[in-house]
Amino acid sequence: MDIAATLLEKLRPIRLMVLDVDGVMTDGSLFFHAMGGEESKAFNTQDGQGIKLLQASGVKVAIITGRTSNVVTHRAESLGIKYLLQGREDKITALSEIVNELGLDWSQVGYCGDDLPDLAAIRKAGFGASVANAPDYIQQYSDYTTQRTGGHGAVREVTDLIMQAQGTWQACIDHYLYSLRTN
Repeated sequence: MDIAATLLEKLRPIRLMVLDVDGVMTDGSLFFHAMGGEESKAFNTQDGQGIKLLQASGVKVAIITGRTSNVVTHRAESLGIKYLLQGREDKITALSEIVNELGLDWSQVGYCGDDLPDLAAIRKAGFGASVANAPDYIQQYSDYTTQRTGGHGAVREVTDLIMQAQGTWQACIDHYLYSLRTN
């Protein structure tokens, strides 16, 4: 079986895609403002669109992050992400909690991370992904490494890939083509 076929086999059953934040949904930069020390992050709008499309196709999305941030809470809410676990360095334990709550088999779970706290989750998930800017020692344990870097379209690359493997991508394209014709 070739690599592409093996990857498709891992992507088809995915019902939950879990994402790390810093380094995956963002480029990993943290900005602390002088007044009050508030934190800000930059998120990619195409990643956000991909998350919405993936959820609309029937795949749940969750976030597990080691940091706690109001910005991440706001981003999750704006994307309709129900499962948000912050302040969790124990990502495999946090992931197990979501998997058990949803009654999923590990083959139905995808996880995308970029660093050592993500490694066990990347390995345990049925589909483990890392981003292009993840260290080599993370990428070597991943089923897939994105071409794009974290915060710059890596999440969209993964969401599109899942939808293509599951046969929901063309319906998405057709929806937008059809809406253009009727307006």
